Amino acid sequence: MSVAAIKTDELSDATKKVSGFKRHSVLIVDDEPGIRSFLQKGLEKLFGLVEVAEDVESAEELRQRCNFDLIISDIRLPGMSGVDWVTELRQQGCTASVIFITAHASLETAIAALRAGASDFIMKPFRMDQMMASIEGCLAHQQVQRENVVLKRQVDQIYESGMIGSCDTMQSVCDVIKSIAPMPTTVLIEGESGTGKELAARALHRWSGRKGTFVPVNCGAISEELMESEFFGHTKGAFTGAQNTREGLFTYANNGTLFLDEIGEMPMSMQVHLLRVLEERVIRPVGSNREIPIDVRIIAATNRNLAKQVEKKEFREDLFYRLNVVNVRMPPLRERMDDLPALVQHFATKLSADLGLPEPSITGDDLFNLRAYEWPGNIRELKNVIERCLLLKQTPGQCLTGNAVEQSVASNPQTDANIYQLDQIEKNHILKVLALENGNKSAAARLLGVSRKTLERKVKAWNAAD
Repeated sequence: MSVAAIKTDELSDATKKVSGFKRHSVLIVDDEPGIRSFLQKGLEKLFGLVEVAEDVESAEELRQRCNFDLIISDIRLPGMSGVDWVTELRQQGCTASVIFITAHASLETAIAALRAGASDFIMKPFRMDQMMASIEGCLAHQQVQRENVVLKRQVDQIYESGMIGSCDTMQSVCDVIKSIAPMPTTVLIEGESGTGKELAARALHRWSGRKGTFVPVNCGAISEELMESEFFGHTKGAFTGAQNTREGLFTYANNGTLFLDEIGEMPMSMQVHLLRVLEERVIRPVGSNREIPIDVRIIAATNRNLAKQVEKKEFREDLFYRLNVVNVRMPPLRERMDDLPALVQHFATKLSADLGLPEPSITGDDLFNLRAYEWPGNIRELKNVIERCLLLKQTPGQCLTGNAVEQSVASNPQTDANIYQLDQIEKNHILKVLALENGNKSAAARLLGVSRKTLERKVKAWNAAD
């Protein structure tokens, strides 16, 4: 194909539309001198580096000297074809965007090019604005991919930093989580409230590489009557009020992870259904005769002693053994006091940024007082203490004494009003969520992220006060 087949008067207009490529490099591979010259002339005004080659051998010599961001290659080349070459590049780990150009296209050729890892496919003769649009799209997509890599690293760092700990116990926990994460094995996470069981479950999912989502559910926040429908879904008319077909939590978590928090709260009737799912890997929506295969990894967590619940006939023995394939114990804070300074600093930095407040000054006396405390609420309680010290402008040690609120109220009457205002905001928010769910306490508790019992206790206290 001659250069005359391409409208050269479009070159200046097209190149004006694209800018900002000076940091990028491009390699043009074509056995037609006219095409090489035309593309080089147009692109060297935009790119920081433009190189040309007439065959794969010459192109490889150039690649040894430079890691190109973009490759524009003809499909039919002397010796090795462009498709075969790019296939080899991908196998070697080359991530450059590739645009194929050809005058001899067919459906099979296009499919082969895309399978080889091409970003785009342009027919000769092409207009320069077509090439520019393709280049812009390729490099934009490449930028998104790079940002995703950075984001993935940041997410990994967040998960790892969330599980802060250099003590031997926490290092052992992290080692176990990383080693079993890629496996489909069911995991039981045990530990007191506030030790970070959900954080461990999220790390397991994140490091598993599973394509689906992480779906957390609090087993203590769903009423027994609705639990089967919530987990497996239901068909229209399956029961009174089932006006539409609805998918359940297992369907949402398909190809991902279902995190069953507070598994010890699950009623016996539901334990039977869960055991069947673990054994047969199928679910049956309420009101349906059709079984649906699912691929869901189950991670369960509890702050109870399930073995003792089994002895008391409060938890099914067969289900316990199916859940307890791998056991991860999250240690209480009192067993990892060496991690306390790092945890305090982590929460102080994070919460001050979230609240837009200056970081508190952590002194040696503060750490001494914090170490002397038993921490029944574990890391969650520590986080709350740090947040309280930020809000009340007290040191962590003062907030831990239990007198911080009284001291603040005595010195600043406005604080008392603020406390009551916060209580009212919480009450208004919870009542709005209840109204949104038409008074359904289980559904409202799920949205609020609290147990149904906690919600009922608050509502009962407000009714008594009224």
